[in-house]
Order: sequence, then C-alpha cells, then structure tokens
Amino acid sequence: MTRTSGAAAAARGLLAEVGGRATAFFLRTPWLARSPLGMYRRGLGRHLGPRMLMLEHVGRSSGLPRQVVLEVVEEPRPGTYRVVSALGPRSQWYQNLLAHPGCRVSTGELADVPATAYPVPQHEVRRVLERYAEAHPTAWAVLERATREHVPPGVSPTDHLPAVELVLDDAGDPATTDADGTTPADR
Repeated sequence: MTRTSGAAAAARGLLAEVGGRATAFFLRTPWLARSPLGMYRRGLGRHLGPRMLMLEHVGRSSGLPRQVVLEVVEEPRPGTYRVVSALGPRSQWYQNLLAHPGCRVSTGELADVPATAYPVPQHEVRRVLERYAEAHPTAWAVLERATREHVPPGVSPTDHLPAVELVLDDAGDPATTDADGTTPADR
C-alpha cells in the first residue's frame, strides 16, 4: 500500500512539474493562451468543461472589447464565478476589470451573459485557493508551479494572486450572501 501511495505521489509530483512548466509556457505565449477563444466563438466552449469560461471585458486604455478564457476556481452560488489571475495583479484582464467592472461571460451552457466583476479580498482569495487545492490537488500543483515566476520569492501564491467574482446580471440580487455571510458589496 505504501509503495503504491509513494509511486502515486511521485507521479503527481512529476505531473505537477511537467504540467507547471507547460502551463507557464502556455501563459507566456500569447497565441497559445488565446487558442481556446476560437472554441467559444464557434459555440464549442462546452467541450472545454464546466471549469472554464470566456470573459469579455473592456480595455482600460483602448475601450475596445477584449476576451480571455479562464478557469473557474469556485462557484459560491448559482450565477457567480470566481476566477484567479495566474499572472498576478499585472494581468491585463484583471487590470481591465478593475477599471471597467461591467463584462460578459460565456460558459459551456451560457452565451454572452452580462455580468459585473467584484474584486475578492486577499484573505478570501487565500480561502478560495485552499478549497480549490483540496478539490483539485493535481490541477493546483500544476497551477502553483506555473505561477512561481509571477509570485515574489518567499510568498505563497495564495497570498499574492488576485481574484474577481463575476456575478451574472440576471442571477438576481448581487447582494445575495455567501455561506460566510459576505456579499460582493462587502468586498
């Protein structure tokens, strides 16, 4: 039993290292990072799975529409998605949402739904990422490895990576509370 567990742990570690390097390369290579957009534009976003969404936002300088495909790290309630910037606070989509929180969201089931972005406080991001790591340990190991170059030395990604909560405009009252009693307005 221990031998299998040890082998499984070694395999997960290798997957995290290789996957982390591949993901970091993917994030640094614009044409690769943008490649999933074509699937959403053709109505095939559902094939990327329920943990992905396409976010359309407004460029803070240009005022032009911009699009990015992101992983959903948590859905605290129906019509609400939390996404994390793996590139840290310098990510263009994150900076654009801070300047213009109105956006549009497409998932495998929804297309082009108006939403509003709310920054998630860092103490809550830490809890979100801890829950994500528990639910998806291999994916977290890959993400953690990929984000190393964007996180200051000696700092945990859970203390550095910013997140936003995307609340669909038709999801009802955005003041709906989370399980911990917080609302987007509290953030």
